[in-house]
Amino acid sequence: MPVDEQLALALWYVAPRKAELREERLSAPETGEVRVRALWGAISRGTEALVFNGSVPATEYNRMRSPNMGGQFPFPVKYGYSVVGAIEVGPEQLIGRPAFVLHPHQTLFNVPLRNILPLSDNLPVRRAVLAANMETALNALWDGTPGPADRVAVVGAGVVGILVAFLCSSLAGAEVTLIDVDPTRAEIARNLGIAFANPHASPIDCDLVFHASATASGLSTALACAGLESKIIELSWYGNRSVEASLGAAFHSQRLRLISSQVGEVARSHRARWTRERRLAAALKLLLDERLDALLSPPISFHELPTRLPGVLDAKNSILCQVINYS
Repeated sequence: MPVDEQLALALWYVAPRKAELREERLSAPETGEVRVRALWGAISRGTEALVFNGSVPATEYNRMRSPNMGGQFPFPVKYGYSVVGAIEVGPEQLIGRPAFVLHPHQTLFNVPLRNILPLSDNLPVRRAVLAANMETALNALWDGTPGPADRVAVVGAGVVGILVAFLCSSLAGAEVTLIDVDPTRAEIARNLGIAFANPHASPIDCDLVFHASATASGLSTALACAGLESKIIELSWYGNRSVEASLGAAFHSQRLRLISSQVGEVARSHRARWTRERRLAAALKLLLDERLDALLSPPISFHELPTRLPGVLDAKNSILCQVINYS
């Protein structure tokens, strides 16, 4: 093999509920590219469960492609979008620097220099795997536009829901409640200074509601929390499932608005001034709070992914952000 070529291993989803590691031969980086060796990664449990189960709707095959994705939906496909790695080949001043990259799960890869975001010295490299989730949360806030002193409910205490509540809680005087059926999420909420409630004790008459549980019952809870003429920002992606929504109750009489928020586009409120690159850089800066380490699960080895994925992506477990260790 030429000295500039190397072998990489990448995770591929190859059939419903089946994944495997495949070798990929890397050529030397082209002009304007860098080579990155993965250090840490993260699995987006909601989205990747849909990919793993073959539940991506055919109508969304093109729109739901991730950056640097390989293959085609439904299978085989190289999918994922959270890697923190060290730059091995590139501009001299960047060699050895850790950087965040939107890339599938892979040990080594070449990407355009413009696609990497070097980390600041005060951001731990493992926590940086939350950048894609924080970017989604930031975009959701731009879609929802919460304000000081607002009463805000966030239904669904997964990673994105927790990050949305975390960002909202920084608004002066805001009353933020995180809602989930899992009582173990209460401790995380408490450590972040956020109120917690189960669905039966949810607040009402909220100025703004975010829904991130990807369940019909969660959506019903979100609708019930909303006050007159308020917005429900829907962050869930249901894949090819049909979801029943209680639109015959308060939704109609309360003149509610159900609005989709999806990270593929910069929210309309900021689109004229913000690029996706600027938004992702802002997300990294929002991860400096060490309390966010509570969202990170104990890491699993990249080489174990094919056998560990069924358990990691099981909706019944309590994993938040599943961290991948590439060493």
